[in-house]
Amino acid sequence: MRHDIQPNERAFSTKEVAEEVGIATTTVRRYGQLLEQNGYEFFKDGDRRIFVRSDVEVLKKIRDSELPKEDKIKEIVEEQQELLAGYESRELALSDTYDGTDLQDSDQMKEMFRFLASELAASREMNVQLKNDMDELKTTVSRLKQDHHVISSGVGNFSQKTHTKMDKMMQQQKEQYDELLRQEQEKSEYLQKELQEMREEQKKVWRSQSEFNERLEHSVKHSRGTLGKIMSLFKK
Repeated sequence: MRHDIQPNERAFSTKEVAEEVGIATTTVRRYGQLLEQNGYEFFKDGDRRIFVRSDVEVLKKIRDSELPKEDKIKEIVEEQQELLAGYESRELALSDTYDGTDLQDSDQMKEMFRFLASELAASREMNVQLKNDMDELKTTVSRLKQDHHVISSGVGNFSQKTHTKMDKMMQQQKEQYDELLRQEQEKSEYLQKELQEMREEQKKVWRSQSEFNERLEHSVKHSRGTLGKIMSLFKK
């Protein structure tokens, strides 16, 4: 169990660690999983990791290491285990050195109270961070809902405008088609009327020509009869 927390130790969220170390939050979680799989101990609130300054420095070492990540992580875990073993040895030595009456010593009591105060401060800061994370999550969810509403409204408006434009274009095309059809019908009727008038005019010309031919033929016959009578007079 870890005993290396410092007085007034600050707790960091995953997001804060990612920003300070300069890596993605997913990378922070991945490094945390690899560290735990190799025996590294984090402070925990249930299943949630609580990062302290020493953990942030560990992540920076992993980030900057030229060794393969797995080798560097194993090296860091060994260092932590040695450090924690030193704390445990010191605690055992203290428990052997002091008896029950020594707990009344004012310096030791002050140290205990400082430790408890630091634990309480870390817990309060963690609670504040949890509240901030929840507020940020609520804000993000609210923004996503609003964006979804805006997108849905935009799609609906676009679809409505598209249908309206298509209906208007179809109506315009129908009107243009009807107008062209009307014009063609008028042209056809006009041509038929012109053709009929030309036929009537041709018939009139034919009748006039026929009447003229008849008069001409009658005149020719009459002229021949008169000329015959004159010729018969000369013969006598």
